[in-house]
Amino acid sequence: MFDLVNGLPVHVLVIHAVVVLVPLSALGAVAIALKSSWRRTYGPLLTGIALVATVLCPVATSSGEALQERVGDPGQHAELGELLIWFMIPLTLLIAAMTWYARRDSGRLSGGLGTAVAALTVVLAVATIGMVVWIGDTGAQAAWSGRIQAG
Repeated sequence: MFDLVNGLPVHVLVIHAVVVLVPLSALGAVAIALKSSWRRTYGPLLTGIALVATVLCPVATSSGEALQERVGDPGQHAELGELLIWFMIPLTLLIAAMTWYARRDSGRLSGGLGTAVAALTVVLAVATIGMVVWIGDTGAQAAWSGRIQAG
């Protein structure tokens, strides 16, 4: 199921969505964490984007395993790829929580809790973006290292 579509590896197709939607979710999370007035307006859309990105993480992992059967072990890339969902699940929950509170209580999480949630969201979003970069770099190294000569 997650092997080929029209002769192309599903993994190569799915990772393009992951590489766009995960950082978009993370950047949006930072935006609504820092500007609470945006939560009511952009929170529902951002929650949807984050949910799609989260669902695509195991699709990317499963399709990567299918690709691995065809081309060999990508090494560290496979190990790192399996971790991304553990960044996206809490990030998606934080986005959804901020959105829910915004629609319930005029856009603000109160006092120390609001500050803690916003700070945690920013830290997790930055870590998530870093993880995507690291996973992507190891995947590119696995796919292209030794195949193209720098010139």
